[in-house]
Amino acid sequence: MEQAIAGISDLFRTLQQEHEDRIEKLPQSGSDRIYFRIYAGEKTFIATYNLNRRETQTFVQFSRHFKAAALPVPQILAVNEDDTIYIQEDLGTESLLNKLEEHGHGEYAYNLFRQSLSALAELQIIGDKNLDYNWCLTAKEFGKQAIMSDLLYFKYYFLDTLQLPYDKQAMLDDFEALSSYLTRTEYKYFMFRDFQSRNIIVKNDTVNFIDFQGGMKGALQYDVASLLWQAKAELSEEWKDSLLSFYMDEIERLLKHEVDRVTFVSQYNGYVLIRLLQVMGAYGFRGLFERKAHFLASIPLALKNLRFFLDHKRIGIITPEFNRVLREVVKDEMIERFQPPQADESTPLQIEISSFSYKKGIPADETENGGGFVFDMRGILNPGRFEEYKKLSGQDKSVQDFLEQRTRMSEFLNSVWDLIDITVEEYLRRGFDHLMINFGCTGGQHRSVYAAEQTARHLRNKYKVKVNLQHTNKQNWVR
Repeated sequence: MEQAIAGISDLFRTLQQEHEDRIEKLPQSGSDRIYFRIYAGEKTFIATYNLNRRETQTFVQFSRHFKAAALPVPQILAVNEDDTIYIQEDLGTESLLNKLEEHGHGEYAYNLFRQSLSALAELQIIGDKNLDYNWCLTAKEFGKQAIMSDLLYFKYYFLDTLQLPYDKQAMLDDFEALSSYLTRTEYKYFMFRDFQSRNIIVKNDTVNFIDFQGGMKGALQYDVASLLWQAKAELSEEWKDSLLSFYMDEIERLLKHEVDRVTFVSQYNGYVLIRLLQVMGAYGFRGLFERKAHFLASIPLALKNLRFFLDHKRIGIITPEFNRVLREVVKDEMIERFQPPQADESTPLQIEISSFSYKKGIPADETENGGGFVFDMRGILNPGRFEEYKKLSGQDKSVQDFLEQRTRMSEFLNSVWDLIDITVEEYLRRGFDHLMINFGCTGGQHRSVYAAEQTARHLRNKYKVKVNLQHTNKQNWVR
């Protein structure tokens, strides 16, 4: 991480001929790319560190092409020599999803969705003109092979991971039929590939697009299906229908001719299904394989979204075996399998979380059964060894940034949570009333405090359980 920050600092100096005030790592997304915000006086910039050089090259080339066509994408300001770091303009922190959560499903958010779809139509059709698809990361076109890949992604990382029984050959035959049907579309232009509300940044009430490096040539319907059926957005049927109609109006405006809307909508429904299954495959990979909590928590909502689609939309190409398996996947018992238990007012469980100093000893558990977890944080680099952090604690943002950016703290805590979540869920199920979790480091001031704070936040958010947090060595912190 320090190497990445140093590289960003060097590249920034070539751009601005001055030192930055600070470089702050941003929360990790689903990809392996690492984002940073650069602060320099009143200006801010976004830097991306990515060892996948080809991905960087694709994003830079697409961005420059779209920017030249006056489309709403960030301007690339600088790229280092080995294509592992690039700096772009900072469009801000407010995504369309943030705006939806802040303002609710009212007129303001609806108009932002309309604006997004209008800009999407322009990105797809105007952006397609003279675009060099040789820069695409995988296939140049989202054709039959790419559709099959998305379906197999769902098969391998969700269906097979859950060990659901099904006729594999019949399923492959069904996949083949669906992919063949969807490739016979009349309208193929630039396809964003991951067009969802987190990748739409709202600045001054104007939408801008990010993270389109996975784009390729493909059906117009795929991107609008991705946006309108994003589970997290929870758009109503009325919104979906009216926004789709508006999008088709925009397509006709740009193409300067009428669209066969019956065929367009029929294939749109097919791409909705493809997108929903691709998302389930991604959640399976990131959640079931990589054990990332955010993706595991997203599975129930995605399954409910898929169930609603199956109940209300009709796709004649879905054959009996395919339909049977999809119906198995969206049953209540499958959804409940991924929903963590939630505490309520009557839940007896109370969790004690403590940070402590090994010099003072592990806090005693005075309850009847005793025990619990003790985690040794001394394998994590100590911020207290550096002068600027000695008088701070794990409650201070600069220490938190240090631990998140320069150590393996996040990896450590994800492993900790995998362990304690098993116990918390069992204790909730069995009606136990106490669990103690201790985090220790040398001085009980930096690493253990951060770990205790983050774990308390994790358990409150995930299980709504009562947590009593204490820092037992606080009176001895260096001031």
